[in-house]
Amino acid sequence: MITSVLVANRGEIACRIFRTCAELGIRTVAVHSDADADALHTRTADTAVRLPGAAPADTYLRGDLVVKAALAAGADAVHPGYGFLSENPDFARAVIDAGLTWIGPPPGAIEAMASKTRAKELMGLAPLAAADVTEDDLPLLVKAAAGGGGRGMRVVRRLHELPDALDGARAEAASAFGDGEVFVEPYIEHGRHVEVQILADTHGTVRPLGTRDCSLQRRHQKVVEEAPAPGLPDALTEELYTLAVRAARAVSYVGAGTVEFLVADGRAHFLEMNTRLQVEHPVTEAVFGIDLVAEQIRVAEGHPLSADPPTAHGHAVEARLYAEDPARDWAPQTGTLHHLAVPAGVRLDTGYTGGDEIGVHYDPMLAKIVAHAPTRAEAIRKLAGALERTALHGPVTNRDLLLRSLRHDEFTAARMDTGFYDRHLGDLTGPAPDPLAPLAAALADAHGRSRFGGWRNVPAQPQTKRYELAGEEIEVSYRHTRDGLAADGVRVVHSDAHTAVLEADGVRHRFEIARYGDQVYVNATRLTALPRFPDPTAQLAPGSLLAPMPGTVVRIAEDLREGTTVQAGQPLIWLEAMKMQHRITAPVTGTLSALHAKAGQQVEPGMLLAVVQETSS
Repeated sequence: MITSVLVANRGEIACRIFRTCAELGIRTVAVHSDADADALHTRTADTAVRLPGAAPADTYLRGDLVVKAALAAGADAVHPGYGFLSENPDFARAVIDAGLTWIGPPPGAIEAMASKTRAKELMGLAPLAAADVTEDDLPLLVKAAAGGGGRGMRVVRRLHELPDALDGARAEAASAFGDGEVFVEPYIEHGRHVEVQILADTHGTVRPLGTRDCSLQRRHQKVVEEAPAPGLPDALTEELYTLAVRAARAVSYVGAGTVEFLVADGRAHFLEMNTRLQVEHPVTEAVFGIDLVAEQIRVAEGHPLSADPPTAHGHAVEARLYAEDPARDWAPQTGTLHHLAVPAGVRLDTGYTGGDEIGVHYDPMLAKIVAHAPTRAEAIRKLAGALERTALHGPVTNRDLLLRSLRHDEFTAARMDTGFYDRHLGDLTGPAPDPLAPLAAALADAHGRSRFGGWRNVPAQPQTKRYELAGEEIEVSYRHTRDGLAADGVRVVHSDAHTAVLEADGVRHRFEIARYGDQVYVNATRLTALPRFPDPTAQLAPGSLLAPMPGTVVRIAEDLREGTTVQAGQPLIWLEAMKMQHRITAPVTGTLSALHAKAGQQVEPGMLLAVVQETSS
């Protein structure tokens, strides 16, 4: 019987596994990099072990260090979570060889399915040879043979883009998974991403546990997931179950796993088998009323699955909160997460709490919020309402995008596919802030400020405050009167340093206000307080290219130097942050008049990388 589990992972999945272990009475062991010394997963576990010697981004990929940590801490089992080493057969073997229980599938099964190319061969499929593709094969998808999460993936729509896509995918895959192998396959547009959760024991039972739809994706990484996948014909669902069980049996699979498909024109196209727990597993847990981590532990202990399969009830939807800016090419964001709280009635899985730092080394996912209800429409409404009421004070996130996605007609009618954000991103990222939020912020800031002689029996001059809201500068004004603060067209019912109640057109609105430096949060609206007088030195030369995020310069375009002529949209510099590569492109056609970036350089947001001087017409 397992008594102590080391989780070879970090963040929300480590915290989620620890939660189940605690409920089962199992002692928990965390491992951490130096960057995660005070992370929530490190603080949550009963025992924590530092992984020495490696850079923060690579620490959790050191299987030898993880096994040593498990033995040193007295753990008798290892759970890999997902990502990092979770689909590494050599790591699974090392755990078993050390006399520890591996809470996962047999190494041979991982090995068979870890390579997407071999998995396709097992299913009677074969990827394209990159050297043989032609215009007729377009569009193409370049894909990492190992790992997942959208890393090492590129869509190619023009044949001349293929070499660059291959290079970029290889570099990103090597950084994320330690394996730079990539392959090419046809890119199926307007398909739905549907997957089947499977659970298998050591006694020969392989059980499909429903479907999930994960079609809302950015950079080929899932953003919104739900169970069951809506609108699938019964015959297609049964076909998916059959194919999933066949894949599992082909490799003698044991434990929890997922078989992924693209569904288009009523047909299922096999993508891959993930030999691990998936990020989106909570929606299956909610629908079936089970704990998949507990099931993994029981299977690892040799217990058979229950004789009676669990029954599905209702519908569940999950949204992933990321520290990223969808309006700026999904650029990851860093900084302090001051406060995170969700309403009662939904599930929150997170690896962060108030005061934690969101760094550059790891995936930018902050949390997953899951809602379960009797019907799909009710689950969507419940999740959207929870997102709207979530207190989220910190870096820019995708919360508004998620909220608008859930309420989009295409999603509510279950007509979405993997191209959803390609079609609708512009409509989903525009500003839609509460127009009273800046005034509420200004009134809260004014609370308690002294005035010469207090109220005077002469008309008071308006006080003004300036804020940046969704990239726009907004100025609001108010007055001090004998009855307190007042604003034109709005009745100030109440205001103090943290609360404002305003009445406009006979409707009363309540606002909660929090301020951290120049960042002000008014309910769900994020504002930046601007100085009263703009800094005249804060002007940049036209065509300046600034680092949009902290990261590392991993590549500079070949033969790029000062004086080079560049075309608008031409990739010039590649940054790597949070295991993803981001291209910095020329804003205009012109001449590169300055190049400050150097390969290997660490950069901070706003750092000047280069300047392109536009060609005069």
